[in-house]
Parts: sequence; C-alpha cells; structure tokens
Amino acid sequence: MAKDGRPRRPRAETPKGFRDWFGAEVAAREGMLARIAAVYRAWGFDPLETPAVETVEALGKFLPDVDRPNAGVFAWQDEDGDWLALRYDLTAPLARVAAQHRAELPFPYRRYAMGPVWRNEKPGPGRFRQFWQCDADTVGAPTVAADAEICAMLAEALEAAGIARGDYLIRVNSRKVLNGVLEAAGLFDPADPERHAAERGIVLRAIDKLDRLGEAGVRALLGAGRRDDSGDFTAGAGLSEAQAAVVLGFVAARGATGADTCARLRDLVGGSAAGREGVDELEALAALAAAQGLGPDRLVLDPAVVRGLGYYTGPVFEAELTFETRDERGRPRRFGSVAGGGRYDDLVARFTGERLPATGVSIGVDRLLAALAARAGAGRGAEGPVVVTVMDRERMADYLAMAAELRAAGIRAEVYLGNPRNFGNQLRYADRRSAPAAVIQGSDEAARGIVTLKDLALGAALASGASHEEWRAQPAQVEVPRSGLVAGVRAILARRDG
Repeated sequence: MAKDGRPRRPRAETPKGFRDWFGAEVAAREGMLARIAAVYRAWGFDPLETPAVETVEALGKFLPDVDRPNAGVFAWQDEDGDWLALRYDLTAPLARVAAQHRAELPFPYRRYAMGPVWRNEKPGPGRFRQFWQCDADTVGAPTVAADAEICAMLAEALEAAGIARGDYLIRVNSRKVLNGVLEAAGLFDPADPERHAAERGIVLRAIDKLDRLGEAGVRALLGAGRRDDSGDFTAGAGLSEAQAAVVLGFVAARGATGADTCARLRDLVGGSAAGREGVDELEALAALAAAQGLGPDRLVLDPAVVRGLGYYTGPVFEAELTFETRDERGRPRRFGSVAGGGRYDDLVARFTGERLPATGVSIGVDRLLAALAARAGAGRGAEGPVVVTVMDRERMADYLAMAAELRAAGIRAEVYLGNPRNFGNQLRYADRRSAPAAVIQGSDEAARGIVTLKDLALGAALASGASHEEWRAQPAQVEVPRSGLVAGVRAILARRDG
C-alpha cells in the first residue's frame, strides 16, 4: 500500500534476467529458425515439441555451475506433492520422450526441437534466465558416424542461417579422452566412476571457461579456487600442481594437424583404455566429416573443448564464430561459441535401465541472432508493412479495401488506425514501423481515380536539403491509377530490394 492508503501501482519492468522481444526481432528469429529447420528436414529429422514443464526427477541434475540438488531451475511443488520445473534445455526432455515412447518411435530416432528454456542462474550482461535453443539429435545410433553427421549438418545449418563459410569453425574433442587424461592424473577410476566425481565436475567447468578466464583463471579453479571481480568466490577442484599441469597440458594439446593432435593425446592418456578408445573415435570422426566435405577449414580436433554439462560420454563439439565485430564503443569483439553438443549414451538409461546411445547439438538462438545482427552492422533492418494513410474518415471502407487488396497480392499492409487529423503523425508512424511505402488518397485523388505512393526509404534519403520542387520531381512520390495500386507498390518494393 502507498503511504496515502491507495494501492501501489505495479512497476512496469521485466523480471530480472528476462527481456521483451519486439516485432523485427521476432521476425528475424522466425526467419532464421525456418531456414535451419529446412536443413534439418532435408537430413531426415522430424520436429518434436515437448512441454515447457517437466518433473524435476526427469530433468535430473546436469546443469553446470550448480552443486545443490535442483539448483539452477525454476521449480515448484504441485497440489499432488510432485516437484515440477521449467526445462533448462531440450535434451533432457528428449531423453524422457525416448524412454516413454520407445515402443512406438522408429530407432534410430532423428528429431529437432526449437523453443525457450529457463535457468535460475545469476543474470549478467548478455546472460538471461530465459533464452532460445534449437536442437537436433539422433537417438539409437551407437557409431561415431552419427556424431560426424551431426557436425556436417550443423555446418550446413549455420550457413543457411547466414554465417558464411570461413566465418565459423567446428571444434571437436572427446570426453573419453578427457577421462583418460584424468585417469592418468589420478582423478578417474574406471572401476568406480563416481569416485572423484565432484572434483571432475569442477575440472570440466573450469576448462569450459578457458576462453573467458584465461589459463590463470582456470589454474586457480583447478586449485584452491577463484575470486572474481565482484568478490564472489568459486571453490576449486583442489588439484595438486602436478595434477593441474596434466590437465592444462591436455587443454593445450592441439597440434598443427588432426594427426598431430591425436598423437599428443595418445601420449597424454598413457595406458588408459577409455582414453585410447576416445582418440580412435576422434580420428574416425574427422575422417567421416572429411568425407562429407568438412575439411580442416571447417572442423578441427581441439582438446580445449569439454562442454560444461555432465551427461556427455563421448565426442563433444562446439561451433565457434571466427569473425570480428565491434561493440557499441567500437572495441573489437568476437562472439565465440554459438552451438555445442556431443554424445550422451547414458541419459535415456536413467529411465529404462538400458543404455540407448544418442548424440546431438544445440544452437544458442539468441547468441546466433546477435552475431548475425552485428555482422550486418547498421544495414537495413526488417521491413515493416505498407501503410495506407487515412485522409477522409468517412472513406475508411475504401482504405480497408486497399490494404486487403495488397495483402491478397502477398504484400504486408495495414491501415493507419490512430487519430488521422495530423497527417505528419501518420508518416512518422510509418517510419517507426519501417514501412517501405505509404499509400495516400484524399478526396481529390479519389475523384481523379488515382492514389499517391510515397517511397519512404528513398524519401528519407532525398529529404535532407531538397526543395519542394526537387522533391516532387523525384520518384520517391508518384501518382498511379487506383487500378494500378498493387503494381505501383511492387515497383517500389523491387527498387528497394534491388
């Protein structure tokens, strides 16, 4: 209650860590996802939609950067006492679907999914609690050929989204190789995989932050811990200097070629059977990817890739954008990773007790959209609808008919439905809507059977410094017969697109 006794008005603000998406942004996302979906369908993948809400039990405890059960998710208890939560990714729901519908699904089962996910984590610049993911997965394929196929399809999807070849790199590693290195460091026991699990989790998350924290920051997390600039302290894995040196040597093992990298990794895993198997799989994956056109210019073996989630069991991969843009202050900026995934052969077994191999990739939709926007720079934004202005209120039916005629011809169009008294306000509205053109017909034009079409983009370019006579002489404003409305608007749109 306010001090004077009146009810307090709610604050008009988004919750912390969330944001609003407006027309042009939503249209850009829809267009990009449609292009990616077309690639996935061409590769034989079918769409799948799952609820935004899953049981906490089904989601499991796989989020990075959390050590408490159920931490990191938005969860609540329903009237039956069951704990539910908003999904934190699209992979855990897929594991539930594969287990629940295993009798009806064709295996290997190929699916793609797109939608928002939620994480109850500390928000920060560019880090939101709700964001979109776009996934593609193959469930029931045990061989590395499925991993190689996912990588090749990811490359095609990125190019369909608008990332040019040469502006991205798919980096591949293996959790089996990492386990072999950790075994050599005394942090993994094949006979007792749960032993040292907490320390391995911290190691994974530390390596996953290498590009952000640098070697010094990762070394601190491998040891006693690290305090960030805000004063928050993150406990480390407690490794000795010798153990940390083995892990950091693994991260830096990338060679000039894939063969060089594999040779170094074989030395690092020593006698570990899991490690040797992981290196064999990396060699096979690289060869199968090359057979699909992914040479070293688009796919490399890189031990620095580990992925932060705890359910990966084999090859893991990330797609990194390699081009440089500028931030709002003109400083160089690189977007880094926009997609990641890998093999998770044990996830479905949580439900069934039987191992069902799976592999997949997830594209960070918001991050990829931001990269595409930055790459485009200050170019033309998303185009709005043609605006039919209102000169005479009593002729509203005529204006509505014009807009309907344009829409029937496949052209986005709307009638100005605000107060038509000030014509300048109508044109300002059209500008704010990024309208390519405005349609004008007053009583004089109606009597002569014509309409005036204003090319708003060209008009803005000519308006600065042009006299009224010069303006009228330019093609930014033309009169066409009423019967030629559609053709006249199409001519403006063609000039704009050309």
